[in-house]
Amino acid sequence: MIFAMLPLAVGTGLGSETNAPMSIAVIGGLLSSMVLTLLIVPVMYRLTNPIDRWLRKFYEGTIKE
Repeated sequence: MIFAMLPLAVGTGLGSETNAPMSIAVIGGLLSSMVLTLLIVPVMYRLTNPIDRWLRKFYEGTIKE
């Protein structure tokens, strides 16, 4: 999709002044969502998973009846 929008973003033909901003916005949205999905979310999960495991052990140990 990003590569399909590149000709619209860099085109100089008729109507390019109206299509270029839209295609640049689409490219930016796709790139930012890709980075968020493939990099940021797994890193945040990796950072918070040990805290979650510790909290689960803590609460399972204190709630025993």
